[in-house]
Amino acid sequence: MRVGDDAGKLAGLGAYPARTAVCGLLGRAMIAITPHMRVLVAVESVDFRVGIDGLAQRCRAVLREEPFQGTVFLFRSRSHTAIKLLIYDGQGFWLCHKRLSRGRFRYWPQAADGVVSEALAHEVQVLLSAGDPTQSHAPPLWRPVGAKRGPRSPAAVPRGGDEAGLGVGACVP
Repeated sequence: MRVGDDAGKLAGLGAYPARTAVCGLLGRAMIAITPHMRVLVAVESVDFRVGIDGLAQRCRAVLREEPFQGTVFLFRSRSHTAIKLLIYDGQGFWLCHKRLSRGRFRYWPQAADGVVSEALAHEVQVLLSAGDPTQSHAPPLWRPVGAKRGPRSPAAVPRGGDEAGLGVGACVP
């Protein structure tokens, strides 16, 4: 697209459509993982050739969770070099993929049931930086923020209703 192109002006991109589009994508658009959100980490590695539909099916079949509830799901590749986040925002799914340029995600949460582990927002930030949340020295939570948290074991969560009290992921314009 050229500067001053009518298509750029019609799209609301202004006189510098290329620069504005990049700033809009890189400068302001983001998915915020807040303390209000429920985050579930798949303990077992996943074949990353699957896309949104395959990961949503894995949420239902393996993790025993409904992906349309607004829960953030984290998956790690078999090579331990990449992470995918699957989030439903009320209109559709977001699939975020981070691949490390060097190294591997050495730490990954474990669970008593061997299937799914619940994580807090600050733990996800550490995981995304290839760190170990158990070594982050974050202060303990005084009181959970927002919605009530479900039990750690998804097998103990009854089906139906909004028992997890989840918020939906936000995209900041």
